[in-house]
Amino acid sequence: MSKAIDKVMQAVFFICGLITIACVFVITIYLIISGLPAIKEIGIADFLLGKQWASTAKEPLYGILPFILTSIFGTFGAILLGVPVGFFTAVYLSKFAPEKVKKSIGFVVSLLASIPSVVYGLVGMMVLVPAVRKTFHISDGATLFSAIIVLAIMILPSIINVSITALDAVPKSYEAGALALGATECETYFRVSVPAAKSGIMASIVLGVGRAIGEAMAVMMVSGNVANMPTLFGSVRFLTTAVASEMSYALGLQKQALFSIALVLFVFIMLINWGLRKVMRGSDVKV
Repeated sequence: MSKAIDKVMQAVFFICGLITIACVFVITIYLIISGLPAIKEIGIADFLLGKQWASTAKEPLYGILPFILTSIFGTFGAILLGVPVGFFTAVYLSKFAPEKVKKSIGFVVSLLASIPSVVYGLVGMMVLVPAVRKTFHISDGATLFSAIIVLAIMILPSIINVSITALDAVPKSYEAGALALGATECETYFRVSVPAAKSGIMASIVLGVGRAIGEAMAVMMVSGNVANMPTLFGSVRFLTTAVASEMSYALGLQKQALFSIALVLFVFIMLINWGLRKVMRGSDVKV
């Protein structure tokens, strides 16, 4: 009976894996079929390197370079701020914090992960945007800087939770051996535990990158959603928000161009994941 159950469960897991692969394959094919015609009609150079997006003008322009650069800068800024905060928070909660503190902060982090993105955007629009406007004395606080702050906060739960799980999984014998050799607790945790858990920590960064580059609603509410070339304190539009803001009324070539943006975003995410995995393999890290 147990062998029969094992075979059934293996078959179930295999089918689930095939379904996942099939979903990715279908999405890829659909985006290619829907996105390539507009790129062919507009021209790949004009589409990817064009600096103006005016899809509803009398003579429409479909340049998405501002969206690409905004997504790159926004994701990089969010990772630059979010990863150190999330990493050191995870180390503290896993290795230094008392059990009550760990449970309390862990509950807050889990609650932070469950908040819908529209709520992040609403709070950012009502609190962060006015604060940025007053602090930096600019006409509008809905800027790339505001979007980076919101994204950095949104990726924290993924980085913290996955990193804590990885750090807690490090065998206690590793730490006991380092302490027995005379290392301090701080040296043990950062020179033994963290390297042993770097696979999970890198996985948390990958999840953070995916969350940052794929977010639409929150950044739409705090970035200004204007198709400008990106500046830190200027209103901008991301690849995701470009699709979300126009898809409801787009027709003809405009709609096809939005599918092309989705295709570019999809390729962009695939390249980032591939690059991160190459870095991890180069560091003898496997996720």
